Amino acid sequence: MAFLTDPTFWVAISLVIFVALVWRPIAKSVPKALDDRAARIKAEMDEAEQLRVEAQELLAQYQRKQREVSIEAESVVLHAREEANRMTAEGKAKLEAALKRREKAALERIRRAEEQAMAVVRARAVDLAVAATRELLAARLTPAKDDALIDRAIRELPERLRVH
Repeated sequence: MAFLTDPTFWVAISLVIFVALVWRPIAKSVPKALDDRAARIKAEMDEAEQLRVEAQELLAQYQRKQREVSIEAESVVLHAREEANRMTAEGKAKLEAALKRREKAALERIRRAEEQAMAVVRARAVDLAVAATRELLAARLTPAKDDALIDRAIRELPERLRVH
C-alpha cells in the first residue's frame, strides 16, 4: 500500500479521472464537430458544383454569343465589301460619263472655234477680194464704162430682186 502514498500514483489516478470526466463531453462533441464540419464541407462542395455548372452555362452562352457576333461581323464585312464594290462601279460609271460629256463639250467648242475661224477667214477673204476688185475696177474703168455699168445694173435690179 505504499503506492497510496506515492504522488505519482495519485497523479496517474487524477489523470485517469480527468480524462474520464473530459472524455465524455469531448466524445460527444468531437463526432458532432466532425459531422458539422463534414456537412459544411459537403455544402461548400455542393455550392462549388453549382458554381461550376453555372460557369459552364455562362461559358456556353458566351460562346454562342461569340459565334453569333462573329457571323454578324462577317455579314457586315461582306455587306461593306459589296457596298464598296457597288460604289466603286458607280463612281467609275459617273466618271466615265463626266469624261464623255467633257470630251463632247470640248469637241463642240473646237468645232465652233473652227467655224468662227473659217468665218473670219472668209470675211477677210471677201474684204480682200472686194478691195482688190475696187482697185482693179478703179484702175480699168473709164467714166463712160462706169456710166454704162451703172445703167445696166439699174435695169437688172428689178429682175434680181424678184429672184431673191
